[in-house]
Amino acid sequence: MAPREGDVAASSLRRRRDELAEQVAEQQWDLGGLAYEMAIRDHFRLDVLVRKAAQLQERDAELAELERLLRLEDSASVGNCPACAAPHSRGALFCWQCGATLMERAPSTAVPVERQDTLVMGPVVVARD
Repeated sequence: MAPREGDVAASSLRRRRDELAEQVAEQQWDLGGLAYEMAIRDHFRLDVLVRKAAQLQERDAELAELERLLRLEDSASVGNCPACAAPHSRGALFCWQCGATLMERAPSTAVPVERQDTLVMGPVVVARD
């Protein structure tokens, strides 16, 4: 029996998640070691730390998105970004990786309500005999 397409995609996502989890753990370790080495030498290079932290943040964001896709796998269909081919979940408006618009906003087709002027009545005075 051949594996279903959804099973193959999920297996591919799980492999990618495991690779990313390894990369994130290694980058966290490296960033901590780098900060430690700079601290013991009393010579901090913020440009290096910021660059390494940005790389870690990118991998961590990708890992979080893959984990979210795997959680939603049973209840939502997924697609790929037309601009960068990154996977996205159902209902995503923008690509998490490149920021491309995934769903176009269309103007409302609802019939506009005609404006009706409101009549304001003055106080009602009742005359008593």
